[in-house]
Amino acid sequence: MGDLTRVTIDFDTSHLIFPTIIAIVLGLLGLAIVIRDRARIAAAGSYWRASWSAMDKPRFLGALALTLLYFSLMVPVGDIWPNTGMGFLLCSIPYVLATGILFMHERSLRQILPLLIVAVVGPTFVWWLFTYPLFLTLP
Repeated sequence: MGDLTRVTIDFDTSHLIFPTIIAIVLGLLGLAIVIRDRARIAAAGSYWRASWSAMDKPRFLGALALTLLYFSLMVPVGDIWPNTGMGFLLCSIPYVLATGILFMHERSLRQILPLLIVAVVGPTFVWWLFTYPLFLTLP
C-alpha cells in the first residue's frame, strides 16, 4: 500500500511527456486530414506553384531561417547562465530586431528606433514577468 502513495519524478525526462502527447495527437489529426482530403491535396500543385512564384521569398525564407536559428541558439546560450532565463532574453532581443528589420519596407533610423525599443523592452518585460512575479524559469 505504501507504493501507491509514493510518486517519483524523473526530472531529466518529465518535461517531455506533454509535448510528446501533443505531437502524437497533432500527427494523428494531420494524418486524418490527409486521408480525408487526399484528392484536394493531390490537385493543389498548381495552387502552390502560383503561391511560391508570387511570394516574397527573401522575407519568407529569412523569417524561417531566423526562427530556426532563434530556437537552436536559445538552449546553448541559456546553458551559459543556467536557470536565469538569459538564453531567452539574449536570443529574443536580436530575433525581434532582425525579424522586424526584415519585414520593414523602409529602413531609416527613424523607423528602426521604435523597433529597437520594442525589441529591448518586450523580451525584457516577458523575462522579468516570468522570472520574478511568476517564478518560472525560461531557457
